[in-house]
Amino acid sequence: MAEDLVITRSADKEAQYLSLIPQIKALITGEEDQIANLANVAAALKEQFNWFWVGFYLVKGEELVLGPFQGPVACTRIKFGKGVCGASWQRNEVLVVPDVDQFPGHIACASASKSEIVLPLYKGAEVIGVLDVDSEYLGYFDDVDEKYLKEIVNLFNA
Repeated sequence: MAEDLVITRSADKEAQYLSLIPQIKALITGEEDQIANLANVAAALKEQFNWFWVGFYLVKGEELVLGPFQGPVACTRIKFGKGVCGASWQRNEVLVVPDVDQFPGHIACASASKSEIVLPLYKGAEVIGVLDVDSEYLGYFDDVDEKYLKEIVNLFNA
C-alpha cells in the first residue's frame, strides 16, 4: 500500500528530485502492473512539481496512445515522428523544447503549454513509450530536469 509522498517545496529543483526519486522507487517496487506504476509516477511528479501536464504515451503500432497522466485532457493519439512526443520516439532521444511554438510540427493539445520535455521509455533497447511533461512557462525545463527524469524513466527499464 502506498504512503503519502513527502513533498519538498524548496527553491532548489535538484533537491526536490533527490527527495522524490527514492519515494518513487519505493512506490513502484514490487508492483508488476505497468499502468499502475505509470499512473503513480505521473501523480507523484505532478504533485511534487505542479507542472501543467505530466503523463505517458505508450507505443501501439505506429502511434503513441495516451496513457496515465495528470492535467487537462490531452491528445489521444500521436503518429510516429509527429509533434515533440512523436519526434522523441522517432529520434530515440530526449527533447527539451523551450518554446513549443518554435518546434516544427508541434501538436497543440493545450494552448496553455509553452515549454516541454519528452523522454523515451524503454523495455530493453526498444522504445515502448514516452514521458511527456509540459509547463505553462517558456524555457522551463533544463539539464537538471533531463538528468533526473532520465533516472525516473530508467526505473522502468531495470
